[in-house]
Amino acid sequence: MPKPNPRHPNFPIPGGPELRAKGWRQEALLRLLENVLSVGEDPDNLVVYAALGKAARNWPAHAAIVRTLKEMDEDQTLVIQSGKPVALLKTHDRAPLVIMANCNIVGQWAKAEYFYELQEKGLICWGG
Repeated sequence: MPKPNPRHPNFPIPGGPELRAKGWRQEALLRLLENVLSVGEDPDNLVVYAALGKAARNWPAHAAIVRTLKEMDEDQTLVIQSGKPVALLKTHDRAPLVIMANCNIVGQWAKAEYFYELQEKGLICWGG
C-alpha cells in the first residue's frame, strides 16, 4: 500500500511487499516511475526536475507505460522514445526490460527552437 505524500497528495509514495506487475523487475520500474513523480517538481504536469524534465510525454503516454509495465513478461522489452512507449518487443529474460531514448535531435535540427517546436506539437520531451 503506498504511503501518503504530504508534498504531493495526489502522488503517493510506492512501497511494500505487494506486487502489481508480473515480476519484481517490472514492479521496480513501476515504483521508480511513481516515486519520481511523488518527489517531482510539478507532478501534475509530469515535470520531475529543471522545469522541463518529464516522467512521460503526456498523461496518455504515462498511462500506456504504467499499463505495459504491469502486463509485460520477463522476456519482453519496452521501447520508449521521448517519453512515449513505441514498442514492446519479444526478447529474452536477461534482456533490459526498458530501453529509452530522449531528445534525440541530430544535425541541423539540433537547436533549441526546433526542440520547442516539436515539444509544442507533442512529439518530444526532455527525459526525466
